[in-house]
Amino acid sequence: MKTTLETTANPLPEELTFLAERLTAFNDSDVGASERKALAVFVRGEDGAVVAGISGYTAWGWLYVQWLWVDERLRGQQMAGNMLAAAEQEAVARGCRNAWIDTFNPNAAKVYQRQGYQPFGTLADFPVGRSRIFLRKNLSPA
Repeated sequence: MKTTLETTANPLPEELTFLAERLTAFNDSDVGASERKALAVFVRGEDGAVVAGISGYTAWGWLYVQWLWVDERLRGQQMAGNMLAAAEQEAVARGCRNAWIDTFNPNAAKVYQRQGYQPFGTLADFPVGRSRIFLRKNLSPA
């Protein structure tokens, strides 16, 4: 088979879907079905607009929080903690026993630690001048 190598900043959505489907099929055959399912928590203002939210997924018994954002006007009001608690509760209902999140913001890392997340790794200079911190939390009752 003759092949070519292509690098692009503009992949076609259907090609990304193809990759996701192939990798999912491989992983399912390798370690079992992930049962990946999206999970989001939103906080809405009086007008219905999103003023804070979490986006992530559950898979292989883990909750992964990919994005967590709180409008500047609501910071310092335990909004992140409340959203994390709601996401964790749903994750437990889905059978998850653990959760993980990452950040390069030291203040966010402190918020996550107050919620019971513990650092398990870092990547220095990601981005330059900061460290990306990876944190996990056991969701199983003690």
